[in-house]
Amino acid sequence: MTAVGPLETARELLREFPVVDGHNDLPWALREQVRYDLDARDIATDQSAHLHTDLARLRAGGVGAQYWSVYVRSDLPDAVPATLEQIDCVRQLIARYPQALAPALTAADMEAARSQGRIASLMGAEGGHSIANSLATLRALYALGVRYMTLTHNDNVDWADSATDEPGVGGLSAFGRAVVREMNREGMLVDLSHVAATTMRDALDASEAPVIFSHSSSRAVCDHPRNVPDDVLERLPSNGGMAMVTFVPKFVLQAAVDWTAAADENMREHGFHHLATTPEAMKVHRAFEERTPRPVATVSTVADHLDHMREVAGVDHIGIGGDYDGTAFTPDGLSDVSGYPNLIAELLDRGWSKPDLAKLTWQNAVRVLGAAEDVARGLQATRAPSNATIESLDG
Repeated sequence: MTAVGPLETARELLREFPVVDGHNDLPWALREQVRYDLDARDIATDQSAHLHTDLARLRAGGVGAQYWSVYVRSDLPDAVPATLEQIDCVRQLIARYPQALAPALTAADMEAARSQGRIASLMGAEGGHSIANSLATLRALYALGVRYMTLTHNDNVDWADSATDEPGVGGLSAFGRAVVREMNREGMLVDLSHVAATTMRDALDASEAPVIFSHSSSRAVCDHPRNVPDDVLERLPSNGGMAMVTFVPKFVLQAAVDWTAAADENMREHGFHHLATTPEAMKVHRAFEERTPRPVATVSTVADHLDHMREVAGVDHIGIGGDYDGTAFTPDGLSDVSGYPNLIAELLDRGWSKPDLAKLTWQNAVRVLGAAEDVARGLQATRAPSNATIESLDG
């Protein structure tokens, strides 16, 4: 009899408890590449030349539920209509591929999609700029199907500090706390990826429901401000929330953090913005990479984060959020959405049990959304929608 190896065991486990992935930027990639022309990027066909994501690779990766990010850049002058376009893109995808994708608004919807063999499709807004300081707009996004909102992206908003901006309000302002409370009342998960550690702590103080990190790793393992400090991870059990490890090399591999800082400085020294992609800028960048090869993360790199996060937060409070189609570089073995079995196989090799892996891939994320729904039902019975404004609370 041939022994079943870790990779086949991983695939068997994912057939029963597929991956709930917390963050995929396919809608933004479709906007940027083809302005939402779904014929030009038909994900029912092989899109490996253009995207990290298509239906066949989602199946191969054992993905059973996906939070599609309805992200828009924080410097867009019209963030709200752009967010609505992103939501419309997800709705078009679900309508176009009904045999593969199932609309999901609740934990029960996620379980129903799993029983049907379809991929539960949820939405998460990436950045509080998408509500333009309006609680009514927040409620409208929830009504349209958005089930989490990341409080900031790379830049501060008026009421919350980002991990990658200079301190503004010192965490959450009074209006920021009102945003968190209104999200709790609606049943929208508070996502703390991208926010400053001060914002994480303030949100945990303010939230009456479980919070999530849709795509963040461990700061103790890789010292990047986008990652979660141990003191915050330690608070997840009492909150009931979860942190979903991301795969972005510059967030998971310390050598990649240091390399990126040096590459960015090289761009500035040559007169370019560090994110510039003009032919002249890319020539400078490629020359730097030839002189100083880019460090490569691996499946093992990501597993190191999960080992630590499990130790600090507990296995009931971790998950996966790959950030596919939102990053230019990926780890070896996790090059696209088909790679999740490789990560599960690595964890099996490290001694993770099948019940613990079922929590990581499926059960924790379903439980957290269901808990947020329970909190919302209780709050709606006792509290009316808030009409507070940023002017009335923050002056």
